[in-house]
Amino acid sequence: MDAVTTTPATYSQALRSVKRPDPVAVGTIVWLGSEVMFFAGLFAIYFTLRNTSPELWADRTELLNIPFAAVNTLILVLSSVTAQIGVHNAEHFRPYRSGTIWNLRKWGMVEWFFLTFVMGAIFVSGQVWEYATLIAEGMPIQADSYASAFYITTGFHALHVTGGLVAFLLVIGRAFAVKNFGRKEMTSAIVVSYYWHFVDVVWLVLFAVIYFLK
Repeated sequence: MDAVTTTPATYSQALRSVKRPDPVAVGTIVWLGSEVMFFAGLFAIYFTLRNTSPELWADRTELLNIPFAAVNTLILVLSSVTAQIGVHNAEHFRPYRSGTIWNLRKWGMVEWFFLTFVMGAIFVSGQVWEYATLIAEGMPIQADSYASAFYITTGFHALHVTGGLVAFLLVIGRAFAVKNFGRKEMTSAIVVSYYWHFVDVVWLVLFAVIYFLK
């Protein structure tokens, strides 16, 4: 008799313990899937241009500053690492540092996300500097098809990075605005990290196609 009465209770508890995926996280992943298709179209422009105008491709790639772009890329990659460390702290509900500013081990989500923001801002500033240098060397956006493809592709990516920077500021601001850092705030941090890792991976592919494909 005891076994009959305990079985439904155990089954009910199992149903309540089932964890459903967060709808915000799922929606973000679906949206990022559409973004993949968008950037795939931009990549198609480059591959078409390379096949139809190999001479133009060879001439224009000579103007690119590969060492500078490599350093800028490294900064963006490292910012993805700091973002993930911030997420780790958010998942353990540690939004703020518990020690001095110089003790990195005691940093919380806010400090790591702010460092990520700074590194992302440096990356965008580096792209702007590269644009100014290329324009000074005679490659404005209207110069030819390669210039148009270069500025449109990298420019759209820079806009996505800028959107990620705004998202980091919103998450940081929300952490300070709420009295108790809870699951909603943690989910926001995770979702922003998904987006940031996405723009990081997209740039790595862009970097390989633009700067190393000969």
